[in-house]
Amino acid sequence: MKFIISGGGTGGHIFPAVAIANEIRRREPTAEILFVGASGRMEMTRVPEAGYEIVGLDITGLQRRLTPQNLLFPVRVFRSVRKAGKLIEQFRPDAVVGVGGYASAPVLLAATSRGIPSLIQEQNSYAGLVNKLLARRVSRICVAYDGMEKFFPVDKLVLTGNPVRAEITSGSRAEAQAFFNLDPGKKTLLVVGGSLGARTLNLATAAALPRLREADVQLLWQTGKLYYPEAQQQAAPYAADHLHALEFIKRMDLAYAAADVVISRAGALSVSELSLTGKAAVLVPSPNVAEDHQTKNALSLVSKGAAVLITDEHAAERLYDETLRLLADPARQQQLGQRVHELGRPEATKAIVDELFSILKK
Repeated sequence: MKFIISGGGTGGHIFPAVAIANEIRRREPTAEILFVGASGRMEMTRVPEAGYEIVGLDITGLQRRLTPQNLLFPVRVFRSVRKAGKLIEQFRPDAVVGVGGYASAPVLLAATSRGIPSLIQEQNSYAGLVNKLLARRVSRICVAYDGMEKFFPVDKLVLTGNPVRAEITSGSRAEAQAFFNLDPGKKTLLVVGGSLGARTLNLATAAALPRLREADVQLLWQTGKLYYPEAQQQAAPYAADHLHALEFIKRMDLAYAAADVVISRAGALSVSELSLTGKAAVLVPSPNVAEDHQTKNALSLVSKGAAVLITDEHAAERLYDETLRLLADPARQQQLGQRVHELGRPEATKAIVDELFSILKK
């Protein structure tokens, strides 16, 4: 059997795609799986690291203002659809999966125009533009939130949850403390601004380093590539206090295992991982996303007493006040962790691949 999985741009698209590929391969060890991403984006390195082949398309998104890139956009789309069509004719997949991101549009357009069974996996509570445009062309749409019929044809919708890497819940605390050089006697705070980093979280965390040392709290701080050189310098005087700045955390299973409290953006992948790991979290939704969908993701937890919400505009003055209060309150940590864990869908990846195989049978 042959499958193409397309999309990417951020970890929120890439890691669910890899989880789906791993489940396909678990069921069909001889299956051939080809990823298609956008040239120059992070999937071009992360997917090969996960053991899969990937081909890049010269495709970018539309900018919110008039730029030379926008003028080239129709040309790039045409070329990408043409290249995607050639890939499909050469590879001859049995089915195609789109996970969102620039590259999924030309691949799904090329696949559906050739009658190849296709599935969309929408991670967020507010559907992405690409997925909304392609909804009527694909065979099945797997979603993580209720109420998605306002974006998609109801007869194609299946509520599955978001696919999360199977190993995300397998880390042990003792192994994590050794791996990250942490003190077993201290509380640990994990800060993750997404795979590309988050300026607001980075600025607030840098300013809070003296307070964390004073509170005897240790830190795992994923900064993202752009901010890392500055963060490394800022954290250097606190190395003996186990306050660590890290460009990117590959072993997120161990990072979650070590953490007592997590500060995070509210991307769909982050929300799903927090649910499965059962971690008390302070969520700071990014304001720079379509239709403010991260706030909607966060409110889906906050409304059930499963997380704390701090807006991006209030993060500078309120984020670490609230976080340090939470770190000092084990009973509240336990309550938040238990409630968020109840919202997890550990069988999401299996459910999505069930749907994929069902459209193949039809």
